[in-house]
Amino acid sequence: QVQLVESGGGVVQAGGSLRLSCAASGRTASNYAMGWFRQTPGKEREFVGGISRSGGNTLYADSVKGRITISRDNAQNTVYLQMNSLKPDDTAVYYCAASGVTMGPRRDLYRYWGQGTQVIVSP
Repeated sequence: QVQLVESGGGVVQAGGSLRLSCAASGRTASNYAMGWFRQTPGKEREFVGGISRSGGNTLYADSVKGRITISRDNAQNTVYLQMNSLKPDDTAVYYCAASGVTMGPRRDLYRYWGQGTQVIVSP
């Protein structure tokens, strides 16, 4: 069992930056590949990016590639999502998720999910 808690969301102006954190407790976070997803009302939860157990491999959605960086600190059981050059379209609730298999865009890869943190990007 892994508990995930996201933090760092808030309101930012377009062009600004935010860093989201995902703190894991319970089983050791390094046992899991991690993903970040986002969701807006009426839309499906979409993949933003993911990181392997070691942190050596990352994968990003085309919509955010070049603007985000996912990293992890396994000693701190924390995964980060650094977002730069934010756009109003990035407004969403952001979720982190843990996979005991591998990271990737499929939601069914992930067994554990956090409650989400709201990001609002104002024009």
